[in-house]
Amino acid sequence: MSPKISVFIGTSADGFIARKDGGLDWLDHDRCGDDYGYMDFYRSVDVLVMGRLTFQKVSRYNEWPYKEKEVIVLSSTMTQESVPEHVAQHVRVSSLKPVELVGELLNEGKRHIYVDGGKTIQSFLRCGLLTEIIINRVPVLLGEGISPFGKLSGDIKLKLISSVSYRSGLVQTRYGVQY
Repeated sequence: MSPKISVFIGTSADGFIARKDGGLDWLDHDRCGDDYGYMDFYRSVDVLVMGRLTFQKVSRYNEWPYKEKEVIVLSSTMTQESVPEHVAQHVRVSSLKPVELVGELLNEGKRHIYVDGGKTIQSFLRCGLLTEIIINRVPVLLGEGISPFGKLSGDIKLKLISSVSYRSGLVQTRYGVQY
């Protein structure tokens, strides 16, 4: 059985996931009470895979947002011992390549993998592993910043599954990835 490997990401209207300096302040906008389906999505996930930079940013939050899920941090430089104590019980560090990690997670019975962080998303995409991309376009233009998908060796076709607009102006588009 193949796993479902999903991205659920916020971007600016011009397609950036962060400012050039990594800043995410622009994500703080009036949500009009909506969570944009995030909690339903999150409940469907077995494990979250993120890169070191994303982990370092998230681990600074006052409260760890992923208490109910196992989080795997992909890094070739970080060790398990370097994980901050307040999140260590929830986090596993791995230096496996995406294909190897997915194989390991399948053997552990994981069926829905959530991938987060620009470089990690790019590595899973380049390996042909992503099955679903959910893009939440926030109504703000940044002009420049960090791209979620980076350079590609060729086109990757997407199949529209759904598109929803919210009162806040955010537009969520869900795609199936076709390699």
